[in-house]
Amino acid sequence: MLAATMDQILDALDAAEQRATYGAVASLVGVSPRTLMKGRVRSQRDSWIVNLRSGLPTDYDAELLHPALMANTTVLSTREDLVQWLTSRGVDVIAERAG
Repeated sequence: MLAATMDQILDALDAAEQRATYGAVASLVGVSPRTLMKGRVRSQRDSWIVNLRSGLPTDYDAELLHPALMANTTVLSTREDLVQWLTSRGVDVIAERAG
């Protein structure tokens, strides 16, 4: 069962200009970090999901990065941090893994 959809997560990240790592988001939606963005078109909205080490989305051209991407130095890097952050913004999430 999905906790929150990718679109719900991206809407919240985009509205708050907040970055989160591939690992944190993947863990929440129940997929591998490597396949999280599979099938999605790269866009400024999707650029809020980033690599833990670089703080940037992987393989994005500069024009696809949101202009405010680096304005907030905080990066949500764990599932728990992302759940807490989303919950504080009214996004329904399941805090415990199913199964």
